[in-house]
Amino acid sequence: MAFVDLFMAPVPVGNRDAYLSHSTVAAGVFKEHGAISVTECWGVDIPPGQMTSMPMAVKLEDGETVVTGWVLWPTKEARDAGMAKVMGDPRMQPDENPMPLDGERMIFGGFEVMLQA
Repeated sequence: MAFVDLFMAPVPVGNRDAYLSHSTVAAGVFKEHGAISVTECWGVDIPPGQMTSMPMAVKLEDGETVVTGWVLWPTKEARDAGMAKVMGDPRMQPDENPMPLDGERMIFGGFEVMLQA
């Protein structure tokens, strides 16, 4: 059964090009290590909330937007093996490919696909 890693993070609007560059490298690494696809989305219509919202979830600050994305894997087992390789890949290390965002405010999780229409 397919498995998806989802994430959401705040990124300074001025870091869009740096984020795209980082993401392009990361997507190649994920795919080399078994991912089916990688999708990255730049927030352009992210409403604030009263009780909860995407901006609240990542503690969005002035001059930032929310990015979200997902990595599609064939199975959770493929994800577990692939993710271990991704995390050990030199191209994913901060000195080689620094994240142009505050990783401490990133939220993420792994999900089993139940429906895809």
